Amino acid sequence: MRFLHTADWQLGMSRRFLDPERQGQFDAARRDVLGTLGRLAVSEGCEAVVVGGDVFETNNESARTVRQAMEKLRDLPLKVFLLPGNHDPLNAASIWDSPKFRDACPDNVLVLRDGQPVRVRPGFEVVGAPWRSKRPTSDLLGDLLTALDPAPPGVLRVAVGHGAVDAVAPQADPVALIRIAGVRAALEAGKAHYVALGDRHSTTEVTPRVWYSGAPEPTDFDEVDAGNVLIVELDEADPAAPPTVTRHRVGTWRFEPVTVEVAGAADVAALRARLAAMPDKDRTVLNFALRGTLSVAEKEALDAVREEAADLFAGSRDSSSRTDLAIRPADDDFDALGLTGFAARTLDDLRELAAGGDEAAARQASDALGLLVRLTGSGATSRRAS
Repeated sequence: MRFLHTADWQLGMSRRFLDPERQGQFDAARRDVLGTLGRLAVSEGCEAVVVGGDVFETNNESARTVRQAMEKLRDLPLKVFLLPGNHDPLNAASIWDSPKFRDACPDNVLVLRDGQPVRVRPGFEVVGAPWRSKRPTSDLLGDLLTALDPAPPGVLRVAVGHGAVDAVAPQADPVALIRIAGVRAALEAGKAHYVALGDRHSTTEVTPRVWYSGAPEPTDFDEVDAGNVLIVELDEADPAAPPTVTRHRVGTWRFEPVTVEVAGAADVAALRARLAAMPDKDRTVLNFALRGTLSVAEKEALDAVREEAADLFAGSRDSSSRTDLAIRPADDDFDALGLTGFAARTLDDLRELAAGGDEAAARQASDALGLLVRLTGSGATSRRAS
């Protein structure tokens, strides 16, 4: 028996480092991946899709977002089980009870609203532990598994949960933390045969029977292995046998850290070449962590590389904690400027500040020197052209 395990679609998610055009492309990718995973489920002979929470980014997503998602699932020849998670809990303001969801939801899509097992077909059932608020007061999956009776003979049961597991993220909220010891005990007692988890966006094996599928499209830079779904196969002839779990890459976006030490023009040129070689630039978001010391002219060249990247890549941001660039004013940065009088004295003052011990003043002076070189260089270029 096979099924597809996925989670954390978070449809409607926005990223502040994406402009409106790229945000639209990001939205489309998150919507289109539903069609991809649906086709994969069919081609792999799956009997169901289970989604381990956070289907929507919030309970306030638009009717358009809901309708488009449900349309992707409507024609699948199998059941799709959706679990309310921390982003879309089953509370008084729940999207799951809204007219926009009820009107758009096709017959093959079912919301796991309580701890009652739902039959997929004889011998296969699914049960879920939905979130009912953003701050649970207990281990929801543990509560579910404790209350369950062992699966009847000849029945394989998949439990669906959402949240952090103590074996993976012990620093998480201790009240709602999923205790792996209780999950293991329930598996050994035959209360479930596989636990499909959501919340962690990186594909993670907790135990051979307990997995996070990860998000089908990456969402941030700290995700180790996002962009996957899992095809899970359980042996009906031997329910005690470990499942076969296979990763399938479905994501199309990348969140790429760019950590570079720069000490001169050669390093800037190497960065340009590195960025030029990256594939799928229009679906790649960069996180720059640049450290080192450059001359004003070298910093100007670096800025040009960054501007080019901003045009080519889906988005970029700077790591505030890991970026530390210092400017080293060099004589040849200013020799060709030909400044005299007040302008020359101002240049000398800025160079003195840039070399001084006041870090804030030095940084401001260095920025001003870079702008001066850039403006006067542009003017010189245009004068030469004319």
